Parts: sequence; C-alpha cells; structure tokens
Amino acid sequence: MPRRFGIFARTLGRFVPSALVRPFGRPVVLFFHGVEQHTDDPRVQTNHHEVDDFVQILKAIKASFDVLPLAAVSDALAHPERHRRSVFLTSDDGYANTLTIAADLLEDMGLPWTLFISTHHVDTGERNPMFLIRLFFHYAPEGQYDIPFLGPVVLGDEDVRERQVARAVERLRLMNFKDASRALAAMLAAFPDDTLRRLLKRFSSEAFLSWGQITDLKRRGVEIGAHAHHHWAMHAGQDPLFYRDEARRSRERIEKEVGACRYFAYPHGNVDDVSRRAWEAVRDAGYDYAFTTLSGTLDASLNPFLLPRFCLGPHQRGLTSVVPLLRAANPRLAEWQKRMAG
Repeated sequence: MPRRFGIFARTLGRFVPSALVRPFGRPVVLFFHGVEQHTDDPRVQTNHHEVDDFVQILKAIKASFDVLPLAAVSDALAHPERHRRSVFLTSDDGYANTLTIAADLLEDMGLPWTLFISTHHVDTGERNPMFLIRLFFHYAPEGQYDIPFLGPVVLGDEDVRERQVARAVERLRLMNFKDASRALAAMLAAFPDDTLRRLLKRFSSEAFLSWGQITDLKRRGVEIGAHAHHHWAMHAGQDPLFYRDEARRSRERIEKEVGACRYFAYPHGNVDDVSRRAWEAVRDAGYDYAFTTLSGTLDASLNPFLLPRFCLGPHQRGLTSVVPLLRAANPRLAEWQKRMAG
C-alpha cells in the first residue's frame, strides 16, 4: 500500500539524483510531530525530532521547495502541474514543544505550517495513548498483569518487554475505543502513583499544549486543524457513533477556542486506521479536506477527505529526490480510495 511505498521512496531517495526526478514533482503534504532538544529514551519518545536534525530538514525544504500555507491546497489539487515544487508543512498531536521549539524555528525561516490537535488531550492533559502503552511495557514493575482484552502480560527483562510492546501496540490500535481504553487503564494502574508521576515529569516532551498556547500559535499565523477528539484510530471496528463524535467534537472545540477549523488529519492514518464511515463522518462534520498518512502527491482526482501525507523521518535526508518519487504511489492510492468509496 502507499504507506509502504513511502518507506521505499525514503530509501531510494538517498541514491537517485534529484535532477533526474525533479521534473516528475507534484505538490506534497509533509508532516512531523514534536521537536525536542534531546530525546531521553527513544523507545517511548517515538514522536519527536531532535532540534539539530529538524533544523537540517527545514533548511533542505526551504532550499528546494516552495512552502505554502494549507489555504493554497485547493489550487494545488486543481493545478498540480503548476505546483511541482510546492509542499505543505503540517504537525500532528499538539505537543507543547511545537510552541516552545518548532514554532520559533519555522517562524525564523519564514515557513508556514498547520497544527493538527487532538482536542481531548488538550482539554485534559492526558498523554498520547501509544506513549502510555510503551511506558507500561518498558517501565512498569516486573510481574504478571491481567490486562483486559490482552490477557496475562508478564513483564520481565528488557528483551521480553521489547518483544511484547510492538505486538501490544498493534492489537490495541485495532481495538474499539472502549475496549482499548479499559486495557490502557489497567496498564496505568500497574504503576504506583509516585512512579507514574515521576515518569510523566521525566518525559515532559509528551505533554500537550493548552488552549491559551494554541491561541498564541493561531495569532502567530499557524493554521489549526483537528486530529480527532481522542487520539484513537477511526478504523472499521469502532462503534458507529464514535466516528461522528470524533469528527464533530474536535471541530466544535477548536472553533469555540480559536476560530475556524477547515482541515482534519486522521490519528495513525494508515489503511487499517481509516474506514469509510470515518471519512464520511469527517465530510459531514463540515471540513474542507482531510489527510491520511499514506504516501502520494496531490491532484484533483483524489477524494478530498482521504488525501496523502508523507511523514518526515527523524533523520530525514534526500528530500529533493524523495518528494518527486512519491508521485509513483498515486495509482495505488487511487485504487484504495476507490475501494473506500464502496
């Protein structure tokens, strides 16, 4: 599928001369998550670029592409041939470090960008569920735990924990929201209160922005979009009401706090994370466009509520070659979209 193509393009782009593929360029949406001075434990801090790497990525983007505000996406879709060098920068989740670090770097370089926020996490301060799952598997005390819908989980040495965490993340991601929430609650209950508190303080990079901080970003020209209300995948296994609630509530919260909300990005956003009911709920909630995490370039033939985006890797290199190569994923992306239309 197109996301796997992104991995292939990321590798191939290191070896293909940019001059060879530049004529094939079309507009592309790029995304990142947080930006930190230093990641203390990459096993759990999986969503953050370190500053030096992020600066190098931004310099490469600025030197090789025209970075446009997301408001120009309609023109890019309608006239992709006019936008061979156009890219759109977006950030997911709404980590506090997007204000304290990323915003200043992007502003200094004159690069417009869009922030997609998960409104429940802004409202409550609760951490990203995938981070919390990894925290349990790597830091909960040794022992056996009865985790709903996962069964007995035995945490021993680090090798055992490492083997279990990827499998558990995948299973929980594909559960319905209520069951996954129960499983996560049982994981957090495994920590003594003081231990969990200390871990959350240690991994402060996982903290989310407040509404006041998001309002500050909005005043500075950052477009604010929705990343659903809860950061759970909107896959086919969810309760029918879940899709509408995730799409509508996030837009309503953003519009109440900071103003218009025209764009949506699906949590996780891969082929197994987005269902037909999900994109229809997003459309019916009044968004103009919505974005997956599948690779491809923009053109008018695409479903506007299943648009592609390319994830910037933590040490991303070769973007001048990688971005034009993404166009080759479009036939497979269009095939998937056709199946999603029913």
